[in-house]
Amino acid sequence: MSSVVQSAPARPGLRAWGELVKCESKMVARDTAGIVVPVALPLLILVMNAAGANDEVITRGRTALDIHVLPLILAMVVAMVGIINMPSFLAYYRRTGILRRLSTTPASPAMVLGAQAVVSVIQVTTGLAMALAVAVLGFGANLPVNLGVALGVLVLSMLAMYAVGMMVAALAPTPNSAVAIGLVVFFALGALGGMFGGTDALPDAVATVGAWLPFGATVEALSASWAGAGVEASHLLAMAITTVVGGVVAAVTFRWD
Repeated sequence: MSSVVQSAPARPGLRAWGELVKCESKMVARDTAGIVVPVALPLLILVMNAAGANDEVITRGRTALDIHVLPLILAMVVAMVGIINMPSFLAYYRRTGILRRLSTTPASPAMVLGAQAVVSVIQVTTGLAMALAVAVLGFGANLPVNLGVALGVLVLSMLAMYAVGMMVAALAPTPNSAVAIGLVVFFALGALGGMFGGTDALPDAVATVGAWLPFGATVEALSASWAGAGVEASHLLAMAITTVVGGVVAAVTFRWD
């Protein structure tokens, strides 16, 4: 008696995944506001504050622009893409049933998440590069004293901000609500992290809480790397905890349809 063995459907390869990344790139490119705002708003704040801050040398030849303004601008770029932009796309895909339909094909919804992450990382990297270019070429800003540390902090910051964004995407029922929730979270984290006047203007207890949140921890850690000082372990730990907690919460609560 013969038996027929049915083989499992082949999983998409790198070529298919590359095509998915290309499609995600086109989707993001059509969202003009999503591209312009995370770059234009930080650049506007940079230009408004750079001229005066570049005259005040603080330590090791680094000015207030290097140590205070630039870390804030870079943290804004990462946070706006990770917390506002990325969740809105995932909520849109869920609302329109794209993720549910993909779950019945060899191309799993996880591939969409991965492709969206790649495109978002490219967007963040472009925004960071533009901000640094304007600061260095336009206002004479300096690179960090500890460049390797600064790059490591930015990578950890991206993981933390994206983890927060995944929680937003998991909890938001619609694309509009994802944008609204993302904006509230972004401004809340930014306010506690010194985005509106620095942490010196905040009560001590509030500033302490802000330093344990991903935005404030990013700003403080980048500031230390620009000044050549040691990055406090608490700031790195804060971003790491956010990454783990955000990833777990998103994995538990994320809905595919």
